[in-house]
Amino acid sequence: MIIKKSWWETVDSLDSVAGTIVLKYPYLKEEMRQWSISENIWLRRASIDFQQKYKEKTDIALLEEIICNNLGTNEFFINKAIGWSLRNYSKVNPEWVQGFLERHKDSLSTLSVKEASKYLQDFLIGKPENSDF
Repeated sequence: MIIKKSWWETVDSLDSVAGTIVLKYPYLKEEMRQWSISENIWLRRASIDFQQKYKEKTDIALLEEIICNNLGTNEFFINKAIGWSLRNYSKVNPEWVQGFLERHKDSLSTLSVKEASKYLQDFLIGKPENSDF
């Protein structure tokens, strides 16, 4: 359905299904890697978002790899997914998300950074001005 009924509403409802399946069968992470480099933007979007409900179970190395596979695009739906995925994970691990934003600031779209940073303001309050964050 991701390929045949391609639109964000369909993909966003199916990426959590994919996430449940991949969590149960971790060998399918390789499939997510392949989706992340597909020519089909909807498969790429699903690969970016499939871990959104994982919270502490997020495979951050895989998340970073998949997002990095999609940096530098002008595709709205990909850049939005990158931002949402990072924003969601920032609720669990704001330090990692802030570090990711710093490491990839030259490659991330403005939209991705805006979406990813939504909850980081609370994290940044109280950080020393000279901090890397």
